[in-house]
Amino acid sequence: MTLDTSRVRPAPRVAVRDGRDAVRPFAEGRGQIELARGRQQLFDGPVGDARESLLLAASLLAEDYPDLAEEARLSAVDSAWAAGDVTACLAILSDMDTPIRPDGHPHPLRPTATATASPDEPGTGTTGFFRDYRDGVRGLLTRQPEHAVKPLRRVLEQARTDGRPERLLRAAKAALMLGDVRAGLTIGARALAAARNAGCAAWEARALEYLAYAELRAGRHAQARAHAEEGVRAAVTAGHRNTAASHHAMLALAASIEGDTTAVAGHASAALGTARRHGLAQTATLAEWATARADLSRGRPLEAADRLGPLVGPGPRRGHFAVWMLAAPCFVEAAVFAGQPEDARRVVAGLDWWAAFGTDPHAKAQLARCRALLTADGQEADDLFQSALSLHDESVGDFERARTELLYGRWLRRRRRLREARGRLGSALVAFERCGAGAWADQARGELRANGAASGKDPTAGLSCLTPQQLRIARHVAEGATNREVAQRLAVSTRTVDYHLRNVFVLLGVRSRVELTRIVGQESR
Repeated sequence: MTLDTSRVRPAPRVAVRDGRDAVRPFAEGRGQIELARGRQQLFDGPVGDARESLLLAASLLAEDYPDLAEEARLSAVDSAWAAGDVTACLAILSDMDTPIRPDGHPHPLRPTATATASPDEPGTGTTGFFRDYRDGVRGLLTRQPEHAVKPLRRVLEQARTDGRPERLLRAAKAALMLGDVRAGLTIGARALAAARNAGCAAWEARALEYLAYAELRAGRHAQARAHAEEGVRAAVTAGHRNTAASHHAMLALAASIEGDTTAVAGHASAALGTARRHGLAQTATLAEWATARADLSRGRPLEAADRLGPLVGPGPRRGHFAVWMLAAPCFVEAAVFAGQPEDARRVVAGLDWWAAFGTDPHAKAQLARCRALLTADGQEADDLFQSALSLHDESVGDFERARTELLYGRWLRRRRRLREARGRLGSALVAFERCGAGAWADQARGELRANGAASGKDPTAGLSCLTPQQLRIARHVAEGATNREVAQRLAVSTRTVDYHLRNVFVLLGVRSRVELTRIVGQESR
């Protein structure tokens, strides 16, 4: 790993008056070298090592470079955040209320300008920006939105008149923490322009990371993919493998929406390879979520539930604290269709808190959708689905709304409310096609066929009378699979396959597998 010291400031010359003064230039120079080392490790090494280097840098710089020491400790928080270590994040944030000497002990004579300030009091200048940012992060981590939202909003406000790339990058991250997707897009684009103007590939890669993530949250998947691909190139140029891994995780998420399972596997593998070596819990959780969502898009709920279960459940295997709630709605859907509703109910309890927190624009709609999937009361489920759709109108992006339309249409069809189902499924199909969600669009077409209204893109009229599960079984059988092999592929019992295959024979008017193979072959040409 090459240490980049190009941005390290030289330590000032200090007149030597006693032994303590004699070591100050050495300590400051060492502090700046440790700061450069820690930042390099944060983006291209084990993040646990980065955290220790950055904390050491903060202690060495505190005496004469308090602002630089503050930056070092915020970067140490970034390291703990990337590792998913909430306890370490809070410990560092707590220590930031107490200034430290180069020997690592509290400074007895120098109180910080922020030590006694309230999170609701606006900060000014450099100190105010740092204070607002750390107070907002602490409010989020301690689940106190009343102490998080105002400081983070002030960070966004200060960024409106600040063109420095470092500040814009922090403001973009603050916008994403707040769930303010529009601000994330705007500030992310400004950070990217500032980074390119400065000619710094490292800043450019990070700006592209925040911008791509905001675009994913906004449902702009094609743009997110384009920016993440640029981000990989910029990160490689900068020699920042951790940032490249994060971009690969986002490319896997974009591919999981498009239904490209090969791309999902490739990008997830690239992300996980670096994440596991360097302790990047956030990147690893995003990559695992992408793989599970690809399974769900292809009608493999059991595989999706198996993969997501440990990430969203309680205990030490739970995924990163900033990601598992985003993946939880996928798990609930997968668990319900895999016949594991009790597992889904346990996760919904955690979603309750997340939706109430108010930082995720999709959370309330997703919570209503999850509850609709789990309730046995028909009227309650109907009301919850409609409530979810109304809540989707308050946020940006087509994809999540289309998923709710699809699930609602499927629910209506199974209750023989075919005309209503047709409207919901048709809306879902249009939205999926608009945002490039190919595999999800295929699910909507399958439901429309089963509903008796084949979509214009699919010529298979003879197979249109089959349900999606019957169609999958028919195609596997036509490929030569036995009932047992079909059961293994679809993760169902052999008895279930026998039952569906008998119905397929009746619906298609065939008497043998040979006839079934001929019909499937003809309509697949």
